[in-house]
Amino acid sequence: MEWFTAIWSDANSISHIILVYAVIITVGMALGRIKFLGISLGVTFVLFTGLVASHFGFRINPTVMSFMKDFGLILFVFFIGLQVGPSFFSSFKSGGVQLNLMMLLCVFLSIAVTIAIYFLFDGQMHLAQLLGVYFGAVTNTPGLGATQEALSTLGYNGENIAIAYACAYPFAVLGIILSAVVIRLVFRISISEEDKAWDLEEKEHSGAPIFFHVRVTNPALEGRTIRQIRDFVNRPFICSRLLHNGEISSPRAETIVHKEDVLRVVASAENKDAIVAFCGKEESDTDLATESSPVTTKTLRVTRTEVNGLTLHHLHLSHMDGVNVTRVFRAGMVLFPYQKLRLQLGDQLYCVGPERSIARLADKVGNEVRKLDHPNIISIFLGIAVGILFGSLPIAIPGMPVPLKLGLAGGPLIVAILLGYWGPRLKLVTYTTHSANLMLRELGIALFLASVGLGAGDQFFAALTDGDGLRYACIGIFITVIPVMVTGCLARVVYKMNYHSIVGMIAGATTDPPTLAYANTLSERSSSAIAYSTVYPLAMFLRILSGQIVLLIMWPFIS
Repeated sequence: MEWFTAIWSDANSISHIILVYAVIITVGMALGRIKFLGISLGVTFVLFTGLVASHFGFRINPTVMSFMKDFGLILFVFFIGLQVGPSFFSSFKSGGVQLNLMMLLCVFLSIAVTIAIYFLFDGQMHLAQLLGVYFGAVTNTPGLGATQEALSTLGYNGENIAIAYACAYPFAVLGIILSAVVIRLVFRISISEEDKAWDLEEKEHSGAPIFFHVRVTNPALEGRTIRQIRDFVNRPFICSRLLHNGEISSPRAETIVHKEDVLRVVASAENKDAIVAFCGKEESDTDLATESSPVTTKTLRVTRTEVNGLTLHHLHLSHMDGVNVTRVFRAGMVLFPYQKLRLQLGDQLYCVGPERSIARLADKVGNEVRKLDHPNIISIFLGIAVGILFGSLPIAIPGMPVPLKLGLAGGPLIVAILLGYWGPRLKLVTYTTHSANLMLRELGIALFLASVGLGAGDQFFAALTDGDGLRYACIGIFITVIPVMVTGCLARVVYKMNYHSIVGMIAGATTDPPTLAYANTLSERSSSAIAYSTVYPLAMFLRILSGQIVLLIMWPFIS
């Protein structure tokens, strides 16, 4: 049994290192699935498993542990950026502005409460430890990693701030969810009424294209082409079907329209009234899509790398004998197919037209789903390399002791968001399947949390028994609850925000997936998830930078 003893005791053995990480992550993920009062910690439980393993004597090479921690953090934030990149900039439209304003308030208040507590203790607690509590209170692991990196640059040799983080984190998860419950009780919110209000708001403000039928009664349109009508009305729309003399066809831009023709139109909701008024009258009892006709519909996937970055205009649909693309589905969004819309690998094109013509278009865009299962490793590692360089770029700010850096968390995150949005324009294939993206993110955060736990275990248990562990937990509750309650109440009173959006915004502002999981149990609507994804990228970026900014501003006064 000497071989068995050796594999558990040699901290420099590759077998020992991999075995320790495998056991910690396996046990941590399994325990993280256990729910208490409907709440589970998920992958975060890997941190506590690592703390326990370290406490009971499991050790690995410090250099390897440092590499695993940093590489795991990079994987996590980079694939988050790739996922949200395509929809990041569009999230600032419409209600996204209000959501992000509330998120900014929540971030500012949590920083303000943290600094106020520091001065309240009058130097009895080191600022570094209080920042550890802060990141635990807002459940932000990448920010913890970025702050640890900044502390290392500043020459900090005190207690590992991951200890304060681990003490504050579990109470923060409960505090955020309980705050959401309190807001619901204070304002006597009915979930069913919120669902109805959300559905009504979606119909009024949705930018997604809708379809409707119009009978042409305007005599000025007799003999005009669809292209000419589109220019006259000066509103973008697609005519996916045309009924003329009892025959249904899929028209082209040059198709001639006659009086009493019925058009099936796809356009944004805000343009519907203008199109109907110009053409004639709406035919609400007609649906050309259900009539027997040679026109069919099919959803095609963009899988050819040659199409990545091309606009819809470059597909030359006018040469496809009546094929129309009426919607484009991307990263959970429904986009109107403007001619200048750039296609990305993985886009889904909802097409209407003759079956043979759609088959020709399918050959042009690829429509081979299996090709999407193979991510472009070149683009991924190129993005990581550029992200590391960008994160290492020193940003000199007058009065600060050291230059500001985005670090290994902020740099890759920003570059990944930009790649997700602009990559196709540069002919870079940045698409990864949702399952692949999720797997790499989970792997990255699991490696990071296991490394943090292994490096802080002894000090963590010492803090709970003989140190400041309970104080960290109590302080964390204030940093968690005060900003969340103030922000949630203001969002309801000032902006009359839907409760589901409030909970999603709170979850995104605190970068807390367990709260989003709780919100999803309240309703089958996707309102909370939409609000979460709208504020999450900017919130993550601000959380990552917040610790460094506070350190660099206040460090000269405490060092």
